Amino acid sequence: MPELGKYAVAVWSAYGATAALLVALVIATLLRGRRVRAEMQHAEARERTDA
Repeated sequence: MPELGKYAVAVWSAYGATAALLVALVIATLLRGRRVRAEMQHAEARERTDA
């Protein structure tokens, strides 16, 4: 592990912020995927009943 000296807080804060944002993006993507999948299934079911 490199010696960060007086920049340790800034570097670790940047690592923490990056990790938090990546986790947030993954969660947002998964939730949006679920929502879109449900909307598509609903639309397909509606299309089958209309036809």
